[in-house]
Amino acid sequence: MAEPLLHAFAKPSKTDFIRMVRGSGALLWDDKGNEYIDAIGSLWYSQVGHGNAEIADAVAEQIRTLETYSIFDPFTNEKAEQLATKLVSLSPLPDSRVFLCGSGSEAIDTAMKLARVAHVQAGHPEKTIIISRNRGYHGTNYGGTSAQGLPLNKIGYGQLLPEVVQVDSDNIEDLASFMKDNGTRVAAIITEPLQGAGGVYPPADGYLEGARKLCDQYGALLIFDEVITGFGRLGTWFAANYYNVVPDMLCFAKGVTSGYQPLGGVFIGRTALNALERDPDFFLRHGYTYSGHSAVCAAALKNLEIIERDGLIERAKHVGKRLSDGLHSLAADGVIDSVRGAGAIWAAGLKPDQNCVTIRDNMIKRGVIARSINADTNAFCPPFVITDQQIDKLLDVFAAAAQGK
Repeated sequence: MAEPLLHAFAKPSKTDFIRMVRGSGALLWDDKGNEYIDAIGSLWYSQVGHGNAEIADAVAEQIRTLETYSIFDPFTNEKAEQLATKLVSLSPLPDSRVFLCGSGSEAIDTAMKLARVAHVQAGHPEKTIIISRNRGYHGTNYGGTSAQGLPLNKIGYGQLLPEVVQVDSDNIEDLASFMKDNGTRVAAIITEPLQGAGGVYPPADGYLEGARKLCDQYGALLIFDEVITGFGRLGTWFAANYYNVVPDMLCFAKGVTSGYQPLGGVFIGRTALNALERDPDFFLRHGYTYSGHSAVCAAALKNLEIIERDGLIERAKHVGKRLSDGLHSLAADGVIDSVRGAGAIWAAGLKPDQNCVTIRDNMIKRGVIARSINADTNAFCPPFVITDQQIDKLLDVFAAAAQGK
């Protein structure tokens, strides 16, 4: 008999899974008592680590008071308003507002819809094309799946959204050529500043700046997908700060709550806002049941407080340097082929005779959890609270597994 739970990104026929039951900091334990170092932050999101009692208490207190209430017109709730105020204070987009939803996938679909409707409100309904980059991962809702630059994730789902196209990941001339031919119809360019789930690829020199200039030239909106890079992952609040390029919208999720509650959102900058706000009778027919969920917002507020109070963004720089130095030493010694990354997110590019799944599984047996991507990459995105000793152990375990020891 099949298992009742159908797992995400897994073979439906698979039945043997590792059941995690407890966490503390960067450590996890399964139901058999095995201990693991979480070197990938579960799914790129555990900034403050596992088992944080302060966040648990904040969520519990809110649930005891009022679990939540809708923010659909004519209602609002205090925690959603407090979180929006806090987030806007951190936003790299001047004079922005924030739309709240439940996940990164919802944030991407929201940004795509807002980009199109903003052009309609601005008097340019012809601007409907959305451009993304090859290798990009933008979640698994229909909009994000359409925008993905990972072909395997699109197979079998039928007709995806029209007028969503991909261009080369690194060659700005490919983007410029498409804009030259179609720019008057382009609503937005959406991109991860640093591509994460596609293999941890920082942008080519000048790419983000070039995309910003093309958007300005053709009146398109630039959308950053910072679901992975937001909230300190690169040693700055956002990748927009790290790369010094300001988008028109910025999607976030994951690190905003460190995974303690499901939350996503979109920062909307002034260009799009001017269009959305210009007609006082315009009614935005978009939202989610759990947009602005009070208990979820309580988790985010406490998580952001902890990141600031404990200096975890500065800590992320240290974590990233120690990871980077260790991986580059392995590459210099010929253990792996190459190293990619920035801040506190890194990947090991493997040699042709190495397999990332085999390496990942060998690491798990030794008590370290990394991420396998494609067949040639192992990725690392640990909690910022990981200790130096734990970083050194994960590097030693990875080195041994990469060498088949």
